[in-house]
Amino acid sequence: MTNLNGDWTYPTMVRFGPGRIRELADACKAVGMARPLIITDPDVAKLPFMATISEVLEDGGLPVAIFSDVKANPTGGNVAAGIEAFRAGAHDGVVAIGGGSAMDAAKVVAFCHSQDFHFWEMTDLTIDPARIHVDRASPMIAVPTTAGTGSEVGRGAVITDEDTHAKRIIVHLQMMPKMVVSDPELTIGLPPHITAGTAMDAFAHALEAYSSNVFHPMSQGIAMEAMRLVREYLPRAVADGTDIEARSNMLAAASMGAVAFQKGLGAIHAVSHPTGAMYDTPHGLTNAVYTPYVLVHNRPAIEDRMGRLAALLGLKDTSFNGFLDMVLDMREQFSIPHTIDQIGVDDQNFDRMADLAVADLTALTNPIPLTREGAMGIFQSAFSGQLVR
Repeated sequence: MTNLNGDWTYPTMVRFGPGRIRELADACKAVGMARPLIITDPDVAKLPFMATISEVLEDGGLPVAIFSDVKANPTGGNVAAGIEAFRAGAHDGVVAIGGGSAMDAAKVVAFCHSQDFHFWEMTDLTIDPARIHVDRASPMIAVPTTAGTGSEVGRGAVITDEDTHAKRIIVHLQMMPKMVVSDPELTIGLPPHITAGTAMDAFAHALEAYSSNVFHPMSQGIAMEAMRLVREYLPRAVADGTDIEARSNMLAAASMGAVAFQKGLGAIHAVSHPTGAMYDTPHGLTNAVYTPYVLVHNRPAIEDRMGRLAALLGLKDTSFNGFLDMVLDMREQFSIPHTIDQIGVDDQNFDRMADLAVADLTALTNPIPLTREGAMGIFQSAFSGQLVR
């Protein structure tokens, strides 16, 4: 019998729309910040809208302090340095500006800066909850500048452990940002290849949530609508980066994908995490490369629901193959590589990567239990490009 039990939350306050970044100072005050620390990455720190953000905060009577030492795949070292910057500046909150890397690092900084344990002790839900002092956490506001991870509405962070070259997941309900300022105008400067790569991450989130066997009908519906929005608006956002309607819908789809994966993720992320940790590949792009290979791997468990999804998306062929062909067509349309060697991944570490994939927290909700043999098969297929239907 299908599992009919679930715990659901959708609590995040989102201020969404063009120009809403002008409300950032007010948003900070609304969640109790007087000395926020902006956490971002080096590329975002150089963008013109950062001057606007500084002006908004200064006009609102809030000092501006920026920490931008965050890599594309954030590391434990980045988080530790962020915590030191937070303490040194006597800050009382965090504003994360950027994509998933900045937001993930910022979540851990905001939550762990005054705990009595090292943040690695929260990895994979292993810490005794009694040791966590929620009252010591500081509020965080998320300002997404890419339409991909949806980390702005998530409760988890993925951080690379430099010692083990593994991505580790840190999760707590109170790590969720207190508020999101989601302004599509901040995404206008994204070049087409980053627009496409990050959007395919949002699509993968929604697809894996939809494929998960966890019972969560609200997330199921949100996942389906997120994929429809990506399919409809991504071509427009890539063709014309100033199309504010397309940018708005893509930003909404990214948040929806992250909300949906309360239902779980799966093998796409389980194989992408060790790949990104060992080869420093962009997360969204890595997900996009692996997607068709994982679809084929999971086919016995998801074939029927892919047909329903294909019908919702208006495909002429409403079979599993019809949906798979759509994914392959999207990748070709947006110049997503077909094999992992095209993104700098060799075949020398598959054994280690398979071990990490099976142990990854996201593997727990794959519709088919992810075995070491199964993970090896995905890596080998993604390297050779052989997609056996």
